[in-house]
Amino acid sequence: MIRTAMIAATALAASLAASAPAFAAEVVGLWATPSNGGQVEISRCGNSLCGKLVTSNHIKENPGLKDIKNKDESQRSRTLKNLQMLYDFGGGPTKWTGGKVYNPEDGGTYAGTIELVSNTELKLKGCVVAPMCKTQKWTRIR
Repeated sequence: MIRTAMIAATALAASLAASAPAFAAEVVGLWATPSNGGQVEISRCGNSLCGKLVTSNHIKENPGLKDIKNKDESQRSRTLKNLQMLYDFGGGPTKWTGGKVYNPEDGGTYAGTIELVSNTELKLKGCVVAPMCKTQKWTRIR
């Protein structure tokens, strides 16, 4: 009887595992932001994660668009296309911390975390000082 119960429990666990979606936990790829048609390419930079702004509605209208809202005047002449906006995130495999998020919409740089919620969704959180934070959900493009 105990052996039968163990076999049944093993079969049930195997069927649940087979029906559950696979979660590869890979954050590297191209992600859509929730505003302005932004697309950010997240990649590995040594032992950390980084991300660059590949395109947005504004960049499509003007590929030479400059980083005019940057709080550092010396950085305002750089173009937004391919601008690194995520850097120094450590950790994994599903949560990365200690990084910085640059927001070209306001020119500010914030302490950030990245959490991979599923293969198709991540949460990006940027904080001036906790609890003064904003969270966005990004959707995987590829």
